[in-house]
Amino acid sequence: MYKQIITKQDLMKLGYSDYQSKEIIRQSRIYMIELGNEFYDNRKITAIPLHAIEKVLGFEPQIQEAK
Repeated sequence: MYKQIITKQDLMKLGYSDYQSKEIIRQSRIYMIELGNEFYDNRKITAIPLHAIEKVLGFEPQIQEAK
């Protein structure tokens, strides 16, 4: 089973640097706000749905859930 909510730490496990991970999360939050999800208009929100991360990266990262 793959995660549906992605965090900065998950992106770092994929090989992105700390800065790159933060930028991906930031861009994904902006995308979610554009879709009308005002909940994401908060800098402290760091868990982003997979579909927003996929939109920013251009591919679907597959991160295994911990058992």
